[in-house]
Amino acid sequence: AAATALGLLPLGKTQNPECLLDIAARKVAEKWPFQRVEERFERIPEPVQRRIVYWSFPRSEREICMYSSFNTGAEDPATAPGGAA
Repeated sequence: AAATALGLLPLGKTQNPECLLDIAARKVAEKWPFQRVEERFERIPEPVQRRIVYWSFPRSEREICMYSSFNTGAEDPATAPGGAA
C-alpha cells in the first residue's frame, strides 16, 4: 500500500520476490558453465539442474542473435556451407 501511494508500483500490481532456487541458480549460471557444475557435484537435484540450465541461456534478443548466428563470413549464400546449390 505504501509503495503504491508513493507511485512506485502501478495500481493493482504487486511485487513477487524471486524464490531462493532461482536466485541461487542464476548466480551459479553467471559464474560457471553447466558442464563444470555437473563435473564438480555428484548429485544435483533435477529441479536445481533445470533452473541452472534455464539461467544459462542468454536473456536479451541481442545476445540470442549473437550466440545463434551461423554467419561464416561468406558473402554469397551459395558458397556458404549448406547454402543453395
